[in-house]
Amino acid sequence: MVEVEKKVEEINDMIIEFKKLLALKNILLLLFLSSIHFFSSCSSCNNPKPVPVDTTKLKPIATIHVPEFDADSSYQYCDAQVKFGPRIPGTKAQQQCAAYLEKMLLRFCDTVYVQKANVKIYDGSEKPMINLIGSINQKAKKRILLLAHWDTRPWSDQDEKNQKIQFDGADDGGSGVAVLIEAARQFHKSKPNVGIDILFTDVEDYGPPSFETKWNETDQYALGTQYWAKNPHTKNYRAFYGILLDMVGAVNARFPKEGFSMKYAPSVVNEFWNHAQSLGFGNYFVNENSNPITDDHYYVNTMNGTPTIDIINLTHESKHGFAGHWHMQSDNMDVIDRATLKAVGQTLMRMIYFEPGDENL
Repeated sequence: MVEVEKKVEEINDMIIEFKKLLALKNILLLLFLSSIHFFSSCSSCNNPKPVPVDTTKLKPIATIHVPEFDADSSYQYCDAQVKFGPRIPGTKAQQQCAAYLEKMLLRFCDTVYVQKANVKIYDGSEKPMINLIGSINQKAKKRILLLAHWDTRPWSDQDEKNQKIQFDGADDGGSGVAVLIEAARQFHKSKPNVGIDILFTDVEDYGPPSFETKWNETDQYALGTQYWAKNPHTKNYRAFYGILLDMVGAVNARFPKEGFSMKYAPSVVNEFWNHAQSLGFGNYFVNENSNPITDDHYYVNTMNGTPTIDIINLTHESKHGFAGHWHMQSDNMDVIDRATLKAVGQTLMRMIYFEPGDENL
């Protein structure tokens, strides 16, 4: 009898647990059906309202606007120089072109300085020198020096048939200046964060001609730059860095990393090349080191102390390492290519506008 009562209790317990499970199942089923009804009937769930965001707590994303470099404009500035004729120190063309360059700088720069002096060339005679400097954002302490020579070599001494004849100097002299005038025009329209000093140097290319064998004096090139380095346009002038443009307009130009540039300012070189390749100009700015060239930048580095690089067209295909039209009659407007001017000019613009201002000194 006792055993029968125990069995009955166990059965009653099982029945109670079963009822609990059944009740729980019904509750879950009801919740499930209710949720279906809710989501199917609630139009606001199909079109949820945006959650308001407090935008005052969001940090703005910094954007850097780099103006578009106008290659057509730069080409015209090059052509304008060439039309004066070879800009040889001591000629009428020198005086006329100097006046034109001063006019351009006055149009686009805050202040313009003109340096005039006589400098002694390789044979002991003196030639008139005219350096021009245009300054932008004069109150900025952090300054970038941009330079190019504007004179023309008196002879096409690499041209065997025409060694003693003058030539146009469209690329060697004209192109670097043309890029910097267009850059100045853009700086005038949209001021960069830093101060800019544009230096046009004279009597750069009056070194001894190849057909003269008795002259072996050193430092006979870049005479205008040497003068400026000893007599800067402002007292104790020193730029954060400098960029020299020399022969930067020819078709299919090739710019390796020049030796003195890598010695004195490797970080500036690498930054410029990185900008160029980011813009898709890696076919112009090649990741290759070249031999050092005693150009204007050498004297800026050694005499003024501003770390300065040289953007210069160099090649393996000539015995002298320069482009085939170097100091030749063929250095005329036919060799100037807008695509090359664009590659150099746009990269220069990006380099300048990406440069932080005084607060990062």
